[in-house]
Amino acid sequence: MFVATVVVSGLLAFVFGAGAAGKLTKARSELAKATKLRISWPRYRLIALPEAAAAAGLLAGLGVAAVGVAAAAGLVALMAGALAFRIRVHDTIPWLAGDAAVLVLAAVTATLRALTA
Repeated sequence: MFVATVVVSGLLAFVFGAGAAGKLTKARSELAKATKLRISWPRYRLIALPEAAAAAGLLAGLGVAAVGVAAAAGLVALMAGALAFRIRVHDTIPWLAGDAAVLVLAAVTATLRALTA
């Protein structure tokens, strides 16, 4: 079961690390998302902080279970917020489903890390 924990933690760390990097480098796709979600760029860019912290926490959490559980739980909260913003702007079903899937993956990661502690 620890192998599954490593795989999903690594996947989430990659996804959120890349998202944080895109926000910090002002990637065109991130600018478009901020506009689509009707969030000012300076405010949207701040999302890079919890994303980067979660990515680092997921990797550190492979050694210290509590850190991994906390990082994954933080991603659940972050993705709940992302879903709320997508619902607010009446975004399309594929985007909602994608964010919901990442939320579920983060919840599964938290559970797996807690079970493999």
